[in-house]
Amino acid sequence: MKIIPDSIAPQLEVNQTGGGQWRLSDQKPENFLMIIFYRGLHCPICKNYLEDLEPLLDTARKKGVEVFALSGDNRERAHESASDWDIGDLKLGYGLTLAQMQEWGLYISNAIKEEEPSTFSEPALFLIRPDRTVYYAAYNSMPMGRPDVKEVLEFVDFALEEGYPARGEKTEGSRGDK
Repeated sequence: MKIIPDSIAPQLEVNQTGGGQWRLSDQKPENFLMIIFYRGLHCPICKNYLEDLEPLLDTARKKGVEVFALSGDNRERAHESASDWDIGDLKLGYGLTLAQMQEWGLYISNAIKEEEPSTFSEPALFLIRPDRTVYYAAYNSMPMGRPDVKEVLEFVDFALEEGYPARGEKTEGSRGDK
């Protein structure tokens, strides 16, 4: 089931390529935490998406938005992405488990090519408030059609200035436990 806006985000803890553990509960963004789930090293669209995101990281920080991207890749694959992709200082997490993918409501796919992991999540993007409630959720069942991060960051200004509420909070068939 998909996570609905205004619900508490599930706990999340993964390893990060820069070393150590990344825990959602430890994050203290000024306005939002942007969590981007990506398919993994095997996905050229993910590579382009994260490389297109890199020049927006300073803008995000100035808006009080911290950005974190993660996948189910293992350590070696994640470190290869971190070193080979032009993503600057974007924080990357790895080792997302099937149970975590399910808890976050991600679409899950099985490999159809040798270079793909046997199981991996499809893309998603979330904006999480400092109190860990979900403000925005976008799920993809395919690698294309992801939210435009520049547009999402532009909307952050409007949302903050206008006090715009989370939308979609009454979605049936979804879970929310705020």
